[in-house]
Amino acid sequence: MFDRILKIMREKIRNREYIMSIHGDEEMNEDSLSIYDVERCILTGKIFERQKDKDTAEWKYRINGQSLSGGEVEVVAKISPTGKLVIITVYVP
Repeated sequence: MFDRILKIMREKIRNREYIMSIHGDEEMNEDSLSIYDVERCILTGKIFERQKDKDTAEWKYRINGQSLSGGEVEVVAKISPTGKLVIITVYVP
């Protein structure tokens, strides 16, 4: 259902065209995850939900995938108006 946007997100990861929000960085560290876990989640995962941001009206996507160790990870991300992939938050479900 979200194959097109997931393909774009994966391309952004491969080309290092992404940024991590401060909140995402804090959550990543809190769950003992690395940026490589976030990258792997997006590269191996599936989008299972699309949400509209209340403040910006932009679409954001919940992605479920795997960490480097094979554990389950979820990432919430969006494509910014500048075309970069923005990692909003990361967590272990």
